[in-house]
Amino acid sequence: MIDRLAADAVVALHVAYIAFACLGGLLALRHPGWALAHLPAAAWGAYAELSATVCPLTPLENHFRRRAGEAGYGGGFVEHYVMPLLYPAGLTQDIQAWLGVFLLALNAAIYALVIARRRRR
Repeated sequence: MIDRLAADAVVALHVAYIAFACLGGLLALRHPGWALAHLPAAAWGAYAELSATVCPLTPLENHFRRRAGEAGYGGGFVEHYVMPLLYPAGLTQDIQAWLGVFLLALNAAIYALVIARRRRR
């Protein structure tokens, strides 16, 4: 029971991390200090997508799932949880690369707003 809860907690953490990597720059609109935490998170997210790297949280989740008597899964978090929602046919390297480019473009737009707002002040 504890291992299953731990695996589910890792999934929740993973989802929170992805949300922060995508949209955490919006926090910097209000408090620029958030950029210090967000920029490395966004950089790691983009790197993981562009290089098809498996996030360290995925093997941790699989570890807890196996300990709970469940089957782990191959591939990464995005492939297992996100892609079935967005692309039922599955994840390809090209799609994963576009996700990385989208992450970079989204954050570039957010930080352009942050910089513009700071200049106005």
